[in-house]
Amino acid sequence: MTLDALQSLLAKVQRGETSIDDALAALRELPFADLGIAKVDHHRALRTGFPEVVFGLGKSDAQLVTIGRALLDRGGPVLMTRVAPEIAAIVQRALPELDYDATARCLHRAIEQEARGRVMVLTAGTLDLPVAAEAVRTATLAGCVVEQHHDVGVAGLHRLLAIRPLLDGAAALVVVAGMEGALPSVVAGLCRRPVIAVPTSVGYGANLAGLTPLLGMMTSCAAGVAVVNIDNGFGAGYLAAQIARQSVA
Repeated sequence: MTLDALQSLLAKVQRGETSIDDALAALRELPFADLGIAKVDHHRALRTGFPEVVFGLGKSDAQLVTIGRALLDRGGPVLMTRVAPEIAAIVQRALPELDYDATARCLHRAIEQEARGRVMVLTAGTLDLPVAAEAVRTATLAGCVVEQHHDVGVAGLHRLLAIRPLLDGAAALVVVAGMEGALPSVVAGLCRRPVIAVPTSVGYGANLAGLTPLLGMMTSCAAGVAVVNIDNGFGAGYLAAQIARQSVA
């Protein structure tokens, strides 16, 4: 349940439009619902501003349907990450309210809300797109305006310099890169906005499945760079949204 939904419910009780019994029924599963397979945190949105997000990798379609229904019934946005296409198709048959972003590998349900804050997502190369799409989907569902620029890595620096005037237009930038992970440092040296660096497991052997760019980003000499875990587009998008929404609070 979101803060707006809770305030609306209490206002209806105050005006006599909703009975106390009906309000109690709506609040019965707060702070969490015990589904047996999972304890769905319905208080998450009240505490943090965004509902619980489901990590779909390794969960069965039946588990995702059960958890997804519990979240959908609460009326807020829903996000399930790392869901394989074949699993998503089964879940959607049971929960047609969910859309599937094949690039981001996310099942989701958006809600109408006023867009607040601007996030920009950059990728070094085309193979970084799935991780970037996860960040885009997350920040969008969190209510931000998201701008994207792809394939602007340091191997062709002119591609990044071509969009240089746009970088300060966002409240936060998510910069996704594999190989040696140099792009976030360059971006941070060109603009005054916080950079959230996302190392990806894209690259030749010495990329070490993302460890090389992770260490490179963590040891960046450019100030203003924060680093999330390897391939963690969700974490980057979430943090960027928090920064962006706070900038217009």
